[in-house]
Amino acid sequence: MLATAHRGGARWPAAALRVGRGRNGSVASGGSSRNSTTYYYFQGNLTRGRDLAECRLETSEGVKAVDVAWVSRLRRESQLKEACYLIAPEICVEIESPSNSRAELMERERLYFEKGAQEFWLCDLNGRMTFLNPAGEIARSGLCPTFPSTVSLD
Repeated sequence: MLATAHRGGARWPAAALRVGRGRNGSVASGGSSRNSTTYYYFQGNLTRGRDLAECRLETSEGVKAVDVAWVSRLRRESQLKEACYLIAPEICVEIESPSNSRAELMERERLYFEKGAQEFWLCDLNGRMTFLNPAGEIARSGLCPTFPSTVSLD
């Protein structure tokens, strides 16, 4: 399944979200973070970094797999020799699935900010995006302000 970013109900080509869902509704974004541009990209908006699918992040509650992330070149280069990230990417995105509880998503938000994320994005089951920074919910991303508030799951 392909999720494409929309603005005002029309296709918006500047950013797209490509994440598959498994038969039970869970996120299925196979492959490694090295080829994650097939899953998520910030085309023309965030050019000094890299997008990652299923980014492994060591947290106080063990290793978590961030569904989608964007990391700056500087932060990424500081961790190249690590098996998983010790400092969170700047943007951490979770794609809600029917098996997620609200408590689980809030815990991930807390853990990612604890590890240095600058923003946490949540895509709900209806494609609505929620953007947060460590102070709370924000109307739009500060790092990628042109990213739309809804995505459409095709």
